Amino acid sequence: MNPIEQFFNDAKNLHKSIALAIIIFLVIVIATGGTFIIPPGHRGILVTMGKVSPVFAPEGFGFKTPFITDVLPISIRQQTRTAQADCYSSDLQQISVELKILYRISETMVVKIFQEYSGDPFDSLIAPRVSEAFKEVTALQSAEQIVKKREEIKTKALVSARAKIGNLLVIEDIVIQNVALSKELESAIEAKMVQEQEAAKAKFIQQKAEVEANTAIIRAKGEAEAIRVRGRALQDSPGLVQLQIVEKWNGISPLVVGAGSGANILLPIGNQKGFTGAFLGRESDKIH
Repeated sequence: MNPIEQFFNDAKNLHKSIALAIIIFLVIVIATGGTFIIPPGHRGILVTMGKVSPVFAPEGFGFKTPFITDVLPISIRQQTRTAQADCYSSDLQQISVELKILYRISETMVVKIFQEYSGDPFDSLIAPRVSEAFKEVTALQSAEQIVKKREEIKTKALVSARAKIGNLLVIEDIVIQNVALSKELESAIEAKMVQEQEAAKAKFIQQKAEVEANTAIIRAKGEAEAIRVRGRALQDSPGLVQLQIVEKWNGISPLVVGAGSGANILLPIGNQKGFTGAFLGRESDKIH
């Protein structure tokens, strides 16, 4: 084979190699552009030349039309965002409430949420509805009640917000992080709470004194009744005194010492044996 033919053969083989490489590249590009992967906790929105498919793509691997179809993942996991609600109480006090909102997008509503709210409904749907719900609830309560009944206010606002949003989203919970009042209002509420605490303390002390007085009266009545019962028992049974003396006797007999008309001394016999013998001897001499 002459050099010219060799050149043309080499060029032909090179063209074949380039064409094969281009084909392989196009296959790879088409294969890559025709598949997609939806991560866990998300659903895919298929947009073909500006038209949104009414059916979402589940998580995992899938196929799509290459080059003309885009797949946008939308999270259906629970999300937490912070919002601010400026409200007025029934006594026309301005109150600023900082909220933490826990929500998630329902799987059946991902397509509609994407079409109407660009896939992120918080700023355009959730925050305004929750703020409106809080304004309606706080307008019926005084500033002091809003501070004291935060859990009740939150519950009512949560019910109202869910009703306003409907089934587009699932509002899991609303947490009141902070209730900001003016310094004057805070001082007034604090002073009132201190007065209420002092009044409750004074009432407790009064009730305690009444209980102690009633207890003393009951105890005194009981003691008086016991004395009355014992007195009546002694009147009805004179021998009861002797019986009590016998029951309390320690077994040692007393000795009476003294003349017939003078003072008498009671001495235990067990401790005065010598004295007793001498006394008995003198009495014996008198008899004789």
